[in-house]
Amino acid sequence: MKGLGRMGAVVAKEFKHLGRDPRMLAAVILLPIMQLLLFAYALSFDVDQVPTVVIDMDKTQTSQQYAGRYEQSVFFNVVRHGETMDDADVSFQRGVARVAVIIPAGFEHQIKSGAQAEVAVLVDGSEPNSARVGQLYSVALNQLFSAELTREWAERQGLDLSAVSGMEPRVRTWYNPNRRSSDFLIPGLMVVILAIVTIQQTAVTLVRERTLGTQEQLEVSPMRQVELMLGKIIPWALLAFVDVVVIIAIGVFGMGVPLRGSIPMLALGATLFILSSLGFGLAISAVAPTEDTANIGALMLAFLPSFLLSGFVFPLGQMPEVVQWISYVFPARYMMSLSRGVFLKGAGFAELWPELAALAVTSFILIAIATVLYARKVRQ
Repeated sequence: MKGLGRMGAVVAKEFKHLGRDPRMLAAVILLPIMQLLLFAYALSFDVDQVPTVVIDMDKTQTSQQYAGRYEQSVFFNVVRHGETMDDADVSFQRGVARVAVIIPAGFEHQIKSGAQAEVAVLVDGSEPNSARVGQLYSVALNQLFSAELTREWAERQGLDLSAVSGMEPRVRTWYNPNRRSSDFLIPGLMVVILAIVTIQQTAVTLVRERTLGTQEQLEVSPMRQVELMLGKIIPWALLAFVDVVVIIAIGVFGMGVPLRGSIPMLALGATLFILSSLGFGLAISAVAPTEDTANIGALMLAFLPSFLLSGFVFPLGQMPEVVQWISYVFPARYMMSLSRGVFLKGAGFAELWPELAALAVTSFILIAIATVLYARKVRQ
């Protein structure tokens, strides 16, 4: 009971510090909301309305019919029509277009004579995502146009292609049928934002005790290091839970992100992730000599790993094996898989128990490391 009383005193002390600085409290609550809205609308993998320049050197009905396919497409946005190849270079250099379609002279003649007509499609590779998707859409559009020409030729020859057997693929997208970027991003953004807020704020908490000169009072008190660590963690954990509830509410009710899985499962995973992130922050705070050093260390260990080494944007399976092994050190990797599993796939304990176990072990180890590092710092 004495231990709980001492730990409760540290919790009350931390809340008093927050009460004296309303700007800090507002930043902890409002900053995650601002980050969520900013990232959710700024980041998007939906590629459409790609600026396109069409250069028709044939000037025939067939070439205009082909160019019209690009103008009618939802993906392509024909921003200008050129006359020569130089127009494509100028459009790319000025950033006016990312795709250039060149229809050579003799296009209609080759089609009507039964020869193989060629069309050049140039893609600006300075933006790889648009370039890759633009290439795929262009290939699909050309295949559809070629199929129409084949059908028209068969009708002129009096052939009935309806009797010819074929294969028609039926493609369905599971978990995100509309392929919305927000459904994919927001569960991951929750992890990134929580990591930034929790690690960044707790990274300076022990350093601040040294700066204010109150560390000596804590050292001579009967309080144990573990009690001090838990007392420092609990207030920020409660505030982080508020952030979790707000982020989920905005994502589900404001942006229409589905929450198909168990809320208790998500709450348990968030609890373990918050504890592990707070342990990370305390470990930084235990060894950092100044608040500036703590802030820089927190930024390096919060934002970059949670953004790059968690699978938030870049699939971990496509990274070098050494980088994949490094990612196992950071709890964001496990929480990212758990969050998307609960939100999008409706996964439960049977599917996500490895992530829960990894988060539990990570939180215990990080809090223990923070305690040992702080005790070593005190002895010095």
